[in-house]
Amino acid sequence: MARAFYNYTITILNKVSFDPELFQKELEKSYKALLPHEKRELKIWLQKFLMKNPQLKEYLKNSPVIKKQEIFKAS
Repeated sequence: MARAFYNYTITILNKVSFDPELFQKELEKSYKALLPHEKRELKIWLQKFLMKNPQLKEYLKNSPVIKKQEIFKAS
């Protein structure tokens, strides 16, 4: 059960990746709710995911919450 919310987050992000606005909203919402070690895992997952979906990366660069959390660091 410990990883249930993290796994749920990944599932949701995969399902909404067709819509950049919705993806951003879900990413920000889930990032606020995750535990610190889950946030680190999410950053790693997101970096890999954005390599496959560069159109999302361009859209997310304009998000103040995403920039503040340094999700793009080293990607």
